Amino acid sequence: MGDTVNKRPLSAREGKVYIDGSLVADACKFQLLFTPKVWEGKTLGEQGTNRRWIGYDITGTIEQWKTTPMYKRKVLEYIRSGKTPEMKIQGISEDRNSDYYDINKGDSIVAVGCVMTGDISLMDLDTDGDVVKESIKFGAKDLA
Repeated sequence: MGDTVNKRPLSAREGKVYIDGSLVADACKFQLLFTPKVWEGKTLGEQGTNRRWIGYDITGTIEQWKTTPMYKRKVLEYIRSGKTPEMKIQGISEDRNSDYYDINKGDSIVAVGCVMTGDISLMDLDTDGDVVKESIKFGAKDLA
């Protein structure tokens, strides 16, 4: 038996998020999802269903404590220019005390061509509120 008793799974708390190369210092949650578009069909004489990927969708969410007007600027940029604002979003997982890090030395992924897809809060005031948290949904064109 080795000296290590506890397994060291990857902590979701250890990481960073960058938007267009700038650190989102107030990020509190980041999720990036790949959803395959799946064709399904049957072949004569077979009981099972055949499947293959014929495309995909990449979506995600960033939650952060509001400390900058970054998303408001993107909205105003669109209103003035008519050009859809695109972003490059990078997530880095770096839990140095995990078994995952020992084997892989961290993890990083970049979503490119990211376009915001959900409601974008321009102002949030509430007498029962505490601090403002923003949640932005986006779709990406590709991964790098």
